Amino acid sequence: MKFENDIFVSYAHIDDQPLVEGQKGWISSFHRVLEIRLGQLLGRQPRIWRDPKLQGNDIFADRLVERLPRVAGLASIVSPRYLNSDWCLRELREFWKASEASGGLRVGNKTRVFKIVKTPVPLEQQVGEFQDVLGYEFYTVDPDSGRARELSQTGDPESQRLYWAKLDDLAHDMAELLEAIDSGNEPAPAPGAAPAAAPSAERMTVYLAETTYDLRDQRDTIRRELQGYDAEVLPDRPLPLVGPECVEAVREQLARCSLSIHLIGRNYGVVPEGETRSTVVLQNDLALERDAAGGFGRLIWLPDGLEIEDERQIRFVDSLQTDARIQAGADILQTSLADFKSTIHRRLRPPEPPKEEPASTLGPPLLDESGLKRIYLIFDQRDAEEPAITTVTDHLFDQGFEVILPVFDGDEAQVRRDHEESLSLCDGVLLWYGAGNELWLRAKLREVQKSAAFGRKKPITAKAVLVGPPDGPAKGRFRPHEALVLDQRGSFDPAAMQPFLSQLRVG
Repeated sequence: MKFENDIFVSYAHIDDQPLVEGQKGWISSFHRVLEIRLGQLLGRQPRIWRDPKLQGNDIFADRLVERLPRVAGLASIVSPRYLNSDWCLRELREFWKASEASGGLRVGNKTRVFKIVKTPVPLEQQVGEFQDVLGYEFYTVDPDSGRARELSQTGDPESQRLYWAKLDDLAHDMAELLEAIDSGNEPAPAPGAAPAAAPSAERMTVYLAETTYDLRDQRDTIRRELQGYDAEVLPDRPLPLVGPECVEAVREQLARCSLSIHLIGRNYGVVPEGETRSTVVLQNDLALERDAAGGFGRLIWLPDGLEIEDERQIRFVDSLQTDARIQAGADILQTSLADFKSTIHRRLRPPEPPKEEPASTLGPPLLDESGLKRIYLIFDQRDAEEPAITTVTDHLFDQGFEVILPVFDGDEAQVRRDHEESLSLCDGVLLWYGAGNELWLRAKLREVQKSAAFGRKKPITAKAVLVGPPDGPAKGRFRPHEALVLDQRGSFDPAAMQPFLSQLRVG
């Protein structure tokens, strides 16, 4: 169906009153930049309109309501005043009603209502029409005071950065909706209809788990990355706040996906009514359940330097790092966001297998000819100047092994790629347990376990943890089953290296 106008901006007029005399109001400034950015994405001038003046008469109101069926999308600027305004709610409900007669509320997987939250209002206090609509939150919450701070074009640099990122997300989603309408896509099933039978082979469907507020910005970044790969991102509506309804909704959405992504932060999160688990934990548990059905993968990210005070979250994170049942089938990374994005890139766009050359041009690998074995010596950057590292490296070299050392210079993506290539090429791995803490060591052991994901063709022959200085009680207790432990906290003892080297020689 063709529409006269692209977007109608519905708002409470008090929200457009400038705080400083002579400046434009928040809505007026928003309207102007949205029109510019949406036009850039569409390649044409978008038709965006709003009621700039409050008329307050029945003739004008009827004329406005008559135009709503000829509008492709509604942008509601949500605030406390908006939800208390009979006129604003009438605009919303009239558009909702009109959409039923003009192709449905959803086109493809896009909704025609855009909920732009200028001032936060709890979901349970929002009108029913908004319950199933994801919001674009143009505010942040101060972690110390808990107060909401509206984003603006003229705020501090961080507020401006977040404002423009949110606006860009909104403009992209509006452009996709308008292009879907222009292409004549059929309306999607209404909420509650039977889910799709299986993910499309042409387009990946990814479940990007809802997270706690401290990681909302990072989640938005990942969402943009996924959309850049033309992946369909779920959930496509807010999670219910009642436990059984939340479980049912998450299961339904996960059933349509082949991958889930979970961002785990310092906060435990909201616990739905009737549940004992937060939505973050619940989504992870249900993704584990979905994984058991096959054809599914999980990526779990914990930020570097994560500090947690909530005991519930401490227990949850500890289970992610130690429980083999939870780890099964998942890649759990505690690293920078840039490195995690690289992992997503490899999952969505796995490298093509190398082309086979004619047998006559192939020879055995160079190191196979010489009989040399490679040892990847992994250590924390803080240990780079540790003299004992040089002693161990020299000893391994003297014993006839090729030693690969980690690289720390370069951008994060380059360093990560070199690390993964080293894991895919080495014959043995030696982890130096020095300045890095036990969480660092566990993360590295998990990466060694998952080296097949980096292109490795056969198991690593030998794995060992070399416990070096500084000494500490945790190091004395460390006893993994998956690797040898070589204690070198005192002066270097070549004999302690022999079990590891013997495994390599016979492997």
